[in-house]
Amino acid sequence: MNNKTQDADASAMKTGKDYWLSLRDKADTPEYRALVEREFPEGTVELASSMNRRTFLTLMGASMALAGLTSCRRPEEEIVPYVSKPEEITLGNALQYATSMPLGTENYSLLVQAREGRPVKIMGNALDAHTGTASNVWANASILGLYDPDRSQMALANGAESSVQAFVGAWTPLFAKYAANSGAGLALLVQPFASPTLQRQLEAFRTAFPAAIVATWDAVSDANQFAGHGSAFGRPLRAVYDFTEADIVLALDADPFGTEYAAFENARGFAERRRVEKPDDSMNRLYVVEPSLTQTAALADHRLRLAAGRIPSFTASLLHAMAARGLAVPASLLAAAPADKSIDTAWIDAVAEDLLAHRGRGLVIAGRGQDAFMHALVAVINSLLGNNGSTVRYTAQPFANESDPASLSALTAAMNASKVETLIVLGGNPVFDAPADLDFRGALTNVGTTVHVGLHRDETALACGWHVPLRHYLEAWGDISSLHGQLGVIQPLIEPLYADGISDAEMLALLAGGTLQKGFDLVKATWQQLTPGLTDRAWRGILHDGLLPREIVFEAPAPSIDAVAAVLKPALFTAPALSADNMEVTFRLSPAVHDGRFANNGWLQEFPDPVTKLTWDNAALMSRSTANALGLNDGDLVRLNCAGRETPMPVWVMPGQAEFCVTVTLGYGRKNGGRVGTGAGFNAYRLRTSKALFHATQLTVGPAFSTVPMACVQDHHGLDLEKMAREGVQERLPQLYREATLEEYQKDPEFAKERVEMPVLRSMWKDHEYKEGHQWGMSIDLNACIGCGACTIACQSENNIPVVGKKMVLNGREMHWIRIDRYFSGEDDNPGVRIMPVGCQQCEMAPCEQVCPVAATSHDEEGLNVMTYNRCIGTRYCSNNCPYKVRRFNFYNYTKDMPETVQMAQNPEVTVRFRGVMEKCTYCTQRITIGKIAAKRDGRALKDGDITPACEQTCPTGAIVFGDINDPESRVAKEKQRDRDYALLGELNLRPRTTFLARLRNPNPKLEAK
Repeated sequence: MNNKTQDADASAMKTGKDYWLSLRDKADTPEYRALVEREFPEGTVELASSMNRRTFLTLMGASMALAGLTSCRRPEEEIVPYVSKPEEITLGNALQYATSMPLGTENYSLLVQAREGRPVKIMGNALDAHTGTASNVWANASILGLYDPDRSQMALANGAESSVQAFVGAWTPLFAKYAANSGAGLALLVQPFASPTLQRQLEAFRTAFPAAIVATWDAVSDANQFAGHGSAFGRPLRAVYDFTEADIVLALDADPFGTEYAAFENARGFAERRRVEKPDDSMNRLYVVEPSLTQTAALADHRLRLAAGRIPSFTASLLHAMAARGLAVPASLLAAAPADKSIDTAWIDAVAEDLLAHRGRGLVIAGRGQDAFMHALVAVINSLLGNNGSTVRYTAQPFANESDPASLSALTAAMNASKVETLIVLGGNPVFDAPADLDFRGALTNVGTTVHVGLHRDETALACGWHVPLRHYLEAWGDISSLHGQLGVIQPLIEPLYADGISDAEMLALLAGGTLQKGFDLVKATWQQLTPGLTDRAWRGILHDGLLPREIVFEAPAPSIDAVAAVLKPALFTAPALSADNMEVTFRLSPAVHDGRFANNGWLQEFPDPVTKLTWDNAALMSRSTANALGLNDGDLVRLNCAGRETPMPVWVMPGQAEFCVTVTLGYGRKNGGRVGTGAGFNAYRLRTSKALFHATQLTVGPAFSTVPMACVQDHHGLDLEKMAREGVQERLPQLYREATLEEYQKDPEFAKERVEMPVLRSMWKDHEYKEGHQWGMSIDLNACIGCGACTIACQSENNIPVVGKKMVLNGREMHWIRIDRYFSGEDDNPGVRIMPVGCQQCEMAPCEQVCPVAATSHDEEGLNVMTYNRCIGTRYCSNNCPYKVRRFNFYNYTKDMPETVQMAQNPEVTVRFRGVMEKCTYCTQRITIGKIAAKRDGRALKDGDITPACEQTCPTGAIVFGDINDPESRVAKEKQRDRDYALLGELNLRPRTTFLARLRNPNPKLEAK
């Protein structure tokens, strides 16, 4: 096992540190060269078989939803959710409504832009103090889920068309039966939630049917953390991290800024401690120990690759190292957790000294995939270091019903024993995502009456006798509770697209009370209980704001050392040796399709994985050395076998992967996932068992029996990748992505500007003077960017960017206006990771403008590089002349067969482009215009912050700042005055209006020297 730390010597860049896009790029194979040259081949023609009407309809997915629907009407109940209430509704003007998006027990406060009763854009609610205007990829893409044409439109009874009312009629005698026998033979399976109304209804169900079985299941949850904290504190508490107080962070197989709970808030707090405005500012330090690269690893100052099964050994060794340096660790704990001397001792010693030197200001985090005993041990370590009450606190989330894998196992056992006569599955898709050893589909055959309530006719719906359509959250009433105690309202923003359907609150009320009630009445009744004396005016105010701020007191309990020592055993810290005959597999949540629930969302399928950059697929990730030992290459289709369970999966060689460790992403391989999701990727759930939900050994990988084309965007749109320029590119990369250590920055604050020799820049013609009026510009802080890609999806939603499909992505033709470049640096197996968002740089001396024969791209008086689509004749000279490769060409006509009603799913402020047109980022020029009109209407001048592009608005860490650079008091003008500010390829005299703040790292000198 190779336990080397990553090479992250930023100073080496001054002499041309080796940066590379991927292993294929570094090797410069003929296949890679063909891929790079594929985007614009000579003689491109539109093949009839590539984009016919059926293919178009399939790719458009949810965008086709409005055809033939009776929607675009406001809900029957009176709602008053205007954030800026107009005197009267004016057709064509957008209104903003406040609501909330439920996603398990993690919920998001949102602002939804609507046009004539039709939601078109998702944004974060600025009134939420914890997330602000930020929203992640799932929230942004949920607007497409509303218009999904594959959503269930009517109830089914044994496959035949039925109705919700028919189900109510069928439930009435069952309700009477189970009310009489206290619910014996009745079972309810629900998804996790944090909702006062759902909690009230679930308690009513339990009261009405005390003998009924109630289980809660989500494919990926924090059940291990709750179990571990149950041992440590006697109660299943959730850890709440305060990264703004943490000087030293150690992430143990954790991705707190990526796919784990509260990633938004975590990333926001962490980025605050990475903001460096002047050389004497302090900065936090991040250590990451993990088996494969995560989003969090891209921010790491040091990373140690280690199999997931060996993370406990590392933690025990760290505990011993700190005890040897004076930390008062009880002997019982040291005896129960023996050290492992085979792990890099220098790495452990350096981390131990750092944590001890920052007692009360450090933070140790265990990922949700680590076993319960690890969470108990980490709670003790944080307590011993004095971090409790400072960087970590604990709470029981109000009104939360958490996932309990044990309850699903118990339910399945009861079903197999024929103790369940009636089963209601409220949300979720357990036939697809339940542990393979439970065989949930087979257990269903032992149940007489089965009911599935869900958004889609998915795998579980087809296996049940009854299927009842579930309302989308944008067309239903409900509520949520946040981790901080804040309550939020879910209110419908559109009349239900399909007449037949029910909300989760209405279904629970029906099950518990026997009658169908309106969701509005259920929610209002709950809030009247929560806020006694609730007046109509106060209720209207809550609907207006979308939330009710309420703070809960976080706890800082002392863990029981004896209780934790009792659950620890030396055997838990001994992992089997890994080899080709006994590999480790790690299961991870998809940052795109989640656990599979978003598989039919075209935006998310085409969204590049922030780490692998794969689209439309998942893969078995493995290191180059592991792949070489097995004789495998990228795209080889193999059979993964884990303790007798098997599934096919293509191979993808990934730098940073621990040896003989394979990582697979969940959520793909759907058989009934809709026209977009069905057949995309491979089903990793087949390997997952109830005893090993996150990682397991006994994995073997068979020989390749076929190949799969993998649509990876990492090697697309490279910066000048022509053969003759390759050596020059390698020399230039350290100038493109500029970084230094904090120590280097303190010694030389001007390092970013000195990284490249700037020639005397002169123009061939008289430059336009930009001294008056607005001059728009943008600054992106590479120190704060986490590469989450929320900006990419927000831009896609705002600007009507089409989905092109896997075949087109394979040809290098994805249409995203913002791409997240990811570079590796250093060793093949142990690289550092660098991320950089790149869109149109809005050059003042734009090379695209100089070569356009029809002036389709030109410069306006406010400095924007604008497009006149009607002029564009598709020469693509502009793209060839753009050194940033940020212009996108419509190879196919995505609007030819679009019905008029489908256009209602688009943002009417942005032109829907046609075939043969070049497009790219515009700084959301439509928002600039709207902001100007609003200011003029109010009789005032524009203020800084009045205009916010979609990317800036959604960024969780505030890495993107936009504004008027002619206003010296604007945030963007001040950002551009920072000593770390630099222009990408500024030495070419392009004068881009988007500039970057160079990245800083804060490495431990002992590990950096090593």
